Amino acid sequence: MVSSETFNEIDEFREKEDIKKLEAVFFISGRFLSMQELVSLSDLNPIIIREIIGKLKEKYNNDSSAIEIVEKNNLWKMDVKSQYHEIVNKLATGNSEFSKAEQETLAIIAYKQPMKQSVLVKIRSNKAYEHIKKFYELGLIKKKKIGHTYELTLSDEFYDYFNISENDKLELK
Repeated sequence: MVSSETFNEIDEFREKEDIKKLEAVFFISGRFLSMQELVSLSDLNPIIIREIIGKLKEKYNNDSSAIEIVEKNNLWKMDVKSQYHEIVNKLATGNSEFSKAEQETLAIIAYKQPMKQSVLVKIRSNKAYEHIKKFYELGLIKKKKIGHTYELTLSDEFYDYFNISENDKLELK
């Protein structure tokens, strides 16, 4: 006969394994993930995933860890805390969260802001619509309706995301 204590041990073991599984997904992805992607990659249900995200945030939200779980617009990723970005940037290789084409699109917005979305699409092709959607969802750019198009500018989140200081902001604009 199985005791209630045994059931509790099984539940605790399963919970620890679920946490490890989601932690591995975050670690290896290196980018923001939607709930749908987290469900697909971990085979866990959204309720459990939300609980685990809370536990991982608690786990990393202390001075003994250089890691944190970042949430933006219902997307999550594991990242290095901002005070360690400089170290990570020195070590970073050519791999990036953004494709080369996305980086080029974002660079054009940064250089020419404020700029019309229609102008950006003429410069970068229809692929720019996907890039703009991604940047907007991540909160990196702001869109303001102007006639039949949008005016695109960088958001404060852009500067935080790329760890750019106030002095560097002036140089970008």
